[in-house]
Amino acid sequence: MNNSKHSFAVLVVGAGPAGIAAACCAAECGARVGLVDKNARPGGQIWRGEWQDSRVAEAGNWLRNLAAARVEILPAMEVFAQQCAGRLAAESLDGVTELSYKKLILCTGARERFLPFPGWTLPSVLGAGGLQALVESGLAIAGKRVVVAGSGPLLLAVAAHLSEHGAEVRLIAEQTPWARLIRFGLALPFHRQKISQALQLRKQLSGIAYKAGCWVMAAEGNGRVESVTLHAGNKTWKEPCDYLACGFHLTANTELAVLLGCEVRAGLVRVGDFQESSIPGIYCAGEPTGIGGVELSIVEGQIAGFAAAGQCERARKYFGERKHLRGFSAALGTAFALRDELRLLADAETIVCRCEDVKLGRLRRYSSWREAKLQTRCGMGPCQGRICGPAMEFLLGWKVESSRPPIFPVQVASLAAATCAE
Repeated sequence: MNNSKHSFAVLVVGAGPAGIAAACCAAECGARVGLVDKNARPGGQIWRGEWQDSRVAEAGNWLRNLAAARVEILPAMEVFAQQCAGRLAAESLDGVTELSYKKLILCTGARERFLPFPGWTLPSVLGAGGLQALVESGLAIAGKRVVVAGSGPLLLAVAAHLSEHGAEVRLIAEQTPWARLIRFGLALPFHRQKISQALQLRKQLSGIAYKAGCWVMAAEGNGRVESVTLHAGNKTWKEPCDYLACGFHLTANTELAVLLGCEVRAGLVRVGDFQESSIPGIYCAGEPTGIGGVELSIVEGQIAGFAAAGQCERARKYFGERKHLRGFSAALGTAFALRDELRLLADAETIVCRCEDVKLGRLRRYSSWREAKLQTRCGMGPCQGRICGPAMEFLLGWKVESSRPPIFPVQVASLAAATCAE
């Protein structure tokens, strides 16, 4: 296994919209900037494939800026531990890389939130974004019947993407009631770009049924999903399908921030005016500070990039735009808050921790996440609690804000190589 070392004035972890913006702005100020990401190409989850036309131009502009900037891109490399203050360890196919920095910007993004329900472990029951990623990678979806269910704007984007690739999208089931969606829509006139995106999606989804106040009760099938039981109002019915794409909005990736000692409140990294966390010299931008979409992520990334490079006055110019966009973020969180009925979907026999096959009935015997982990290994499998952790926060109100190295599964040799000699 080969080991290497890199040293930067500003190190950015995560090459999504926030990370790209942060890296470009810091490099613009003359800082030596490194940008590390687990994917082979920059863009993150949101800019990695074919998205709405309104976003393609924006993505292209930022990706061209990044290509022209003096930024050292470290692709296909995943940060998994802190060696000591100012030094991180990352694993790639080539071995372990030591990343030293003076300032650090965390742009680790978000992931889909999954909630357990009977049948959710059946083959072809997938995360909404996960199914989209598989289609982008070549999965043949043409002619397949798909139900898209859960909560959040991602459902619409995924449905449009699947439809473009020939899928028969039978239904979009949004758990949020119409009243909240209408209130959310009334806030959009203050966000013109959001209106444009919404209108474009509406055009793409013409003819596809959209039901608000509708949620999955169970998935059924022999060997793979064949139908899904849905509930809306006083009606419960089965919808035949070949795939169920299901996700309940997003949850922030805060594991690295927690590992580094940054203060996290209600699942989000607490930051100051210049996106600096509770640890001096460590900044955070994008979804880990609040789920707010691409535009907010870019603005926060710009502020963090300029601030980390010592150009606070340049960063301050974006404060007004950030305040405006945070209003949309707050409205988004309120609109797509999960309803209490979803807490009752899983029964005692429903598997919650898919890595370790731990059922809800067994978890209910314990009073905390820590106790459940010790007794059942819940959250100790390959995903390290990224799926079951947020589910248990919602179902039982457990606090799951803890992290220890490695934050991702790595080779034993990588973990040994990451030991820091002070």
